[in-house]
Amino acid sequence: MKVSKKSDYALRVLVYLAEHYGKGPISMRTLARHHDVPYRFLQQISLQMREEGWISTIQGREGGIQLAKDPEEITMGEVVRAFDGVLAPIGCVSITQYESCSQEMHCKFRRTFLEIRNHTAQRMDQTTLRQLTTCIPLSPHEVFGIHFKDGAGI
Repeated sequence: MKVSKKSDYALRVLVYLAEHYGKGPISMRTLARHHDVPYRFLQQISLQMREEGWISTIQGREGGIQLAKDPEEITMGEVVRAFDGVLAPIGCVSITQYESCSQEMHCKFRRTFLEIRNHTAQRMDQTTLRQLTTCIPLSPHEVFGIHFKDGAGI
């Protein structure tokens, strides 16, 4: 599974808004600049975030966007599904966007992809915006550690 830019940008902004929950609106230009999100793209995804009920917008000089729900009520799974549709790595293990495959009855790796889908969905559905505000950013060593050499873990 690869998360789209829409999901990535939405999560960046939503986590930041969760960190500032209850402190008033933040301008879209500030959010775009601070999180390296193209302003016009942020305008587009903010419309969808508002439709989902995650943010509210306030017009005017002191306006901007803010979370409309408690950060504990919004999960990573919700956000990624809203922008990307599915969490399944292949279509034949997707519930909402299932795609049949001629090899389903004989496939030796489909079960592994189903387990990956289930683990990913469970983990993302259990992770709230509030929890993400306390996460410590990864170090390069954690991403490119010695145990991931020669393509392992990529």
